[in-house]
Amino acid sequence: MRTPYITYALICACLAAQVALWFWPGENAELAIMAGFGMIPSVLFGTAQLPEGLAHLPAWLTLFSNVLLHANLAHLAGNMLFLWVFGDNVEDAMGHARFLMFFFLCGLGGSLIHAGMYPDSEQPLIGASGAISGVIASYLMLYPQVRIWGVAFNWIPIHIPAMYALGGWILLQAGSALFQTDGNVGWWAHLGGLATGAALTPLFIHRSVPLFGRPTIGG
Repeated sequence: MRTPYITYALICACLAAQVALWFWPGENAELAIMAGFGMIPSVLFGTAQLPEGLAHLPAWLTLFSNVLLHANLAHLAGNMLFLWVFGDNVEDAMGHARFLMFFFLCGLGGSLIHAGMYPDSEQPLIGASGAISGVIASYLMLYPQVRIWGVAFNWIPIHIPAMYALGGWILLQAGSALFQTDGNVGWWAHLGGLATGAALTPLFIHRSVPLFGRPTIGG
């Protein structure tokens, strides 16, 4: 397997963004960066405006910049762990440039679905969860039978095929999006990233890479 340079670079970029959040000068700087560089649906759709003098990107660019920001260390650590575990294999199946494009397109898909579900929201969406959900969908399509480690009942280590572990995780995201009203988690962004990743994977992988663990057929 080739060295996953893009996976490493994305992890470093998210870490750098978190450090910037912590040490950016000014009062309430962390909240200001989240507002200016996170994706706010009402600002994206033009029904609300950011305060005067707030440093910010054009609304359409926040569809991508929000992917690099995280609310806290636990949010960052969880996302980076998933990217570290699953990103290298997906990057190897796609190649560096395609994987980079794939990652941000999955983030874009997640951001757009979230914005569509909450068009009047004034709360910034931040985090790589949508993009990483796309990576998880791709991994599941590529390596469903590979056994991975997980935790059952929050403490029992288990070693099961990815199709069961990640399939259960996907069902959890869908159930949470449909039945939880917690506004602090972008469940629909997760589902948008999953759908985008599933749709793009056949287009982005190398021709020699089989889907669903099927062997290639020589001609």
